[in-house]
Amino acid sequence: MQRFANKTAVVTGAGRGIGQEIAKALAAEGAKVAVVSRSESSCSKAAEEINALYPGSATAYAVDVADHAAVQELAKKIGDELGTVNILVNNAGVTRDGLLMRMKEEDWDTVLDTNLKGAFNTVKGFMRVLMKAEDARIINIASVIGLIGNAGQANYSASKAGLIGYTKAVARELSGRKVTCNAIAPGFITTDMTDELPEAVRAEVLKKIPLGDFGKTDDISAAVLFLASPAARYITGQVLAVDGGMTM
Repeated sequence: MQRFANKTAVVTGAGRGIGQEIAKALAAEGAKVAVVSRSESSCSKAAEEINALYPGSATAYAVDVADHAAVQELAKKIGDELGTVNILVNNAGVTRDGLLMRMKEEDWDTVLDTNLKGAFNTVKGFMRVLMKAEDARIINIASVIGLIGNAGQANYSASKAGLIGYTKAVARELSGRKVTCNAIAPGFITTDMTDELPEAVRAEVLKKIPLGDFGKTDDISAAVLFLASPAARYITGQVLAVDGGMTM
């Protein structure tokens, strides 16, 4: 299938894990993909791996999404180099976990600036182009933690809950231009980071998942492909939990 032939997608936090899988899945279906990461080395490596499978489909761009001015410059550069953007996937995110009583202000600010303000910065940068684009889509990668909260993650929970509210507001504001905006809330997804968790922690998490298994990165990319496709033209302002039943 080539559902995204002649379309351009921007994926933030695409240097590894879920973001890289999303970028690869979009490229597999014909999209030109801007692979965005804060690290020059990670986004370049991810783009190289994608281009090895789908030649000429991925271009690397290094930027800190928390930097408003830099993101506006990035949007202009991507427009000049790749053309009209049809799909924006806000996946960039960080954690700085710790109990609220001991949480430093800088840990709060870092998480909110990347996870929430980062999405504000990218939408501001690309919204005028998206409002003129065909089948324009904004997809924000939130988290089940933004729906249910989690001890030791007050900053992360707040950022992802805020992203969900932001998604709904953007959906209403851009609906007149037929730009849809939806969120995906992943549950416990197996990545390089989660592989490092102690087995006891993993066992406790599994008890909370009705389907009895951890998710995979391609579970999230499959949801992105659907929401980005013409089949989802009548869906906006929604939160799709891909979590094995954790939040039902």
